Amino acid sequence: MEYREHRGLTLSAVGLGAYALAGAYGACDRDEFVALVRHARARGVTFFDTAGNYGDAEAVLGAAVRPFREEVLLATKVGSPEGALPRLDPEAVAASCHRSLARLGTDYLDLLQVHFDDPATPVEDTVAALERLRAEGLIRHYGVGHLPAHRVKQYLEVGEPFSLLMELSAVARDSRRSLLPLCGGAGPVAIGFSVTGRGLLTGKIGPGTVFEEGDIRRYDPLFQRARFASGQRIAARFATLARSLGKTPAQVAVAWLLAQPGVVCALTGPRRLAHLEENLGGVGWRLPAEALAGLEGLFAAEDEALAAEEAATIDAILDGPLPAEPAAAFRDLVYAVETAVNLRRVAEDAIRPAFFALWPLQEQLEGAGPALEAARTRLRGVIPPAS
Repeated sequence: MEYREHRGLTLSAVGLGAYALAGAYGACDRDEFVALVRHARARGVTFFDTAGNYGDAEAVLGAAVRPFREEVLLATKVGSPEGALPRLDPEAVAASCHRSLARLGTDYLDLLQVHFDDPATPVEDTVAALERLRAEGLIRHYGVGHLPAHRVKQYLEVGEPFSLLMELSAVARDSRRSLLPLCGGAGPVAIGFSVTGRGLLTGKIGPGTVFEEGDIRRYDPLFQRARFASGQRIAARFATLARSLGKTPAQVAVAWLLAQPGVVCALTGPRRLAHLEENLGGVGWRLPAEALAGLEGLFAAEDEALAAEEAATIDAILDGPLPAEPAAAFRDLVYAVETAVNLRRVAEDAIRPAFFALWPLQEQLEGAGPALEAARTRLRGVIPPAS
């Protein structure tokens, strides 16, 4: 295992996240996950990440690491209460921290990360609450994740975040433009998640793949339309590169992420021991410079082709007929939201309320046609037409 140090903490280059325990990718066996955590520790993994809204993940992870708590770093998140809008006011931050400590069965957190933004609370108030927790010895450091870049910059102006948690993979590269430049030097470090593009870069997901009920990839824009086709082309390049290096595509994906400046940890989320072992094979070697350069050329070509096609797709979703099947209509609207943000056609802050109104509809899509149409009307009001 490789290790990277920052502000007194030593992180394993590959970390293990507990998002799978939330059922995001289908059912996850708790006992198997505990065994996975303990095997990861035996293999040198020291960074473990969870959140209070991942079902019972905090309790499961806390029990798993209890025999070696002092040997590892535990990270969790604040600002994402189960079934409620994010809250980052001082009272909510303190209460969330204490709940996490109790669930994890520990008296301190190595890293407490802002999970989602709360526009109603000034950043200064949230930072003051986090600094208070640090002064009390309840947390060692705090970080920021899932926030738009302008909001992250406010945290950097008034506080000292240890890290920026960001989705980053070869098929989801927007953070390289918006967040990664804020990392490095005396500033925060980057912790990248969804390293293999939620499995897309493993080479095991194709056009005929059917995800099980409850798997977020059924609605994830990365697996829809032009973006999925682009991801397939990038995955094919990774597979070719992997064969030439004697590695697997997933290992190339991990190595690619760790080659990005400012990144200290590739946060992986395997559910199986074999997947964990494969991910660990992404460290201990480096991608050749010519391979990295070749990938940059591919990314540039894909970005250019995607921009025009996705702009037209947004307009078609917002102005054309919605699919009669509610699940397909919901999937299209989610695609329009995320794609509009990625293309910088609308600010994340501006579209967030409309998205929070749309997302809960997935829980009961049968008969949701009128509600989906109302959600689309609301999206039309915040996503401007293509120029």
